Amino acid sequence: MTAIDPLRAEQKALRAQAREFAGDVLAHVRDVTDPLPTPTERYRATRPFYRQMVEAGFLRRLIPQALGGDGTGASTTAVLAEELVAGDPSVALHLFSTGLGLTPLLRFGTLSQHQQFLAPFLTATGTPLASLALSEPGGTANLDERDPGTGMNVGLRTTARHDGGHWSIDGEKQWVSHASGWDGSGPDLMTVVCRTGDDPDPRRSTAVLLLPGPIEGLRITEVLEPLGHRAHLLPRFSLTDVRVPATNLLGEVGDGLGIVAASFGGALIGACATGVMRAAFDVVLQFARTDRRGGLVPVVEHQGVGFQLADIKTRIEAVRSLTRAACSAVDRGSPGAEELSVHAKIFGSEAAVQTLVELMRVVGVDSYGHHLPLAGLLQDALAYPLFSGGNIGFRRRRLHALLADPTYDAWSTVDD
Repeated sequence: MTAIDPLRAEQKALRAQAREFAGDVLAHVRDVTDPLPTPTERYRATRPFYRQMVEAGFLRRLIPQALGGDGTGASTTAVLAEELVAGDPSVALHLFSTGLGLTPLLRFGTLSQHQQFLAPFLTATGTPLASLALSEPGGTANLDERDPGTGMNVGLRTTARHDGGHWSIDGEKQWVSHASGWDGSGPDLMTVVCRTGDDPDPRRSTAVLLLPGPIEGLRITEVLEPLGHRAHLLPRFSLTDVRVPATNLLGEVGDGLGIVAASFGGALIGACATGVMRAAFDVVLQFARTDRRGGLVPVVEHQGVGFQLADIKTRIEAVRSLTRAACSAVDRGSPGAEELSVHAKIFGSEAAVQTLVELMRVVGVDSYGHHLPLAGLLQDALAYPLFSGGNIGFRRRRLHALLADPTYDAWSTVDD
């Protein structure tokens, strides 16, 4: 008799809970947010939905059990992401971007920092938010490069100056989830990537600092209007003489590049891509089975449509399987975990865009309006090749570096 794997049983229960929540709660988000004219209004209108998500215990699922949460690893998080994104990508992004904002603290924080900053995210009440403030105007894809003329780090312009027992932070950031918080005063916790001191080498000067909200010296300079995730806020903002205690430094000065690399895992994007593709596929399959487009039979009976849907379903299953393999490797600490995570991010994100376009072709011109969810889902999917490190400027470069390394084992992804 085969023993039941407790983790698999937990994942099945979580999938059922998240799927029910997505159908009962998140399926109604766009009805509330779509009619609102500005990004800020749409974002604030999601707060009750996000509160229900926190109260359901989903935020605690992003915090490891060892630190007081309910998280049991990347594989379980991927199950949660697929279901919640299929319900509503914007509010799901609220949750997982908060998880991203917490990741440096979870992975590199001291016991004292955990005790000081994690409490609001463990209570399963309220609407706590966290941000990882990395991206800047001009881009940060070359975070680790220096200007050969001046020797200075040109990929990161936000600075932190040590002043007695404090750090003083100055700079500009953009495309940072929740940077404004719900009321403009910042999130409950902002994790800021910056450079320190006069050392031009980013491997010795990059640092990560913890800023609890409300943040004095934070000013929202522009509310960016995103193409997709239109109920999620990604503003541009400045930090001017923002002072935090010296004890708010994560690790040591010079640890910043490693902290950033470890925080942007990538595999979760594969789960989000699967959720968006699944939501769109359900809509189009129902359409194909019931709509004749003025013909004699439902459009699914036409071989061209049937073959198209079959290929799309194969692609969805492939992305899910690759994502599961990547998350499992992460949970086991496998040597192939980084590579699989990059594959899941690149292949999953680009498959989502391709899939949405092909599904819209099945429906035809009716998919071009917002009375069906397909146009909105395509807008959401277009973010995935850009989020969590762009596929060209960041992800493929990481994969290229692995392939060029003389110690690289091409089949560690299989042998493990």
